[in-house]
Amino acid sequence: MTTVTPPARTVADVSWMLSHTSRVLATRMAAAFGELGITPRAFCVLFHAMEAERTQIQLAEIADLDKTTMVTTVDELERAGLAERQPSRTDRRARIIRVTPAGERAVAEGTRIADRVHGEVLQALEPGDREPFLRALTTLTGGLLAAPAESPAPVRRARRPRG
Repeated sequence: MTTVTPPARTVADVSWMLSHTSRVLATRMAAAFGELGITPRAFCVLFHAMEAERTQIQLAEIADLDKTTMVTTVDELERAGLAERQPSRTDRRARIIRVTPAGERAVAEGTRIADRVHGEVLQALEPGDREPFLRALTTLTGGLLAAPAESPAPVRRARRPRG
């Protein structure tokens, strides 16, 4: 069998680094939110539902969730007593997600958990590297990488391990 040496990379593999760190951070966040008994996805929906009166569709867009996942997430939040669907005050045809008092407590605790995990990540960097790192990510997420590019082939999300 003949092996062929691929061409040398001339630029760091930013795709792999961002994908890998995002996946690992998501697993760390999921493990930490296990302390609270909710998922990071549920926390995200609750957090943004507390900010303003928002419909399921609006929250799904903010949380980057498809319609089916959003319905499932809100069903879980309702069963747990953390949120409830209510008619919108401005559009009776629309349903908003209202956070219950128990949901408000979950958001407060979830915010502490998310801040702790994010703080751990930043602590892994040298103190002088933290602000430039955050500034660079903010520039990318607000600029070139703010929105997906048009692509003829759909991009698949990474598989999540079954637990």
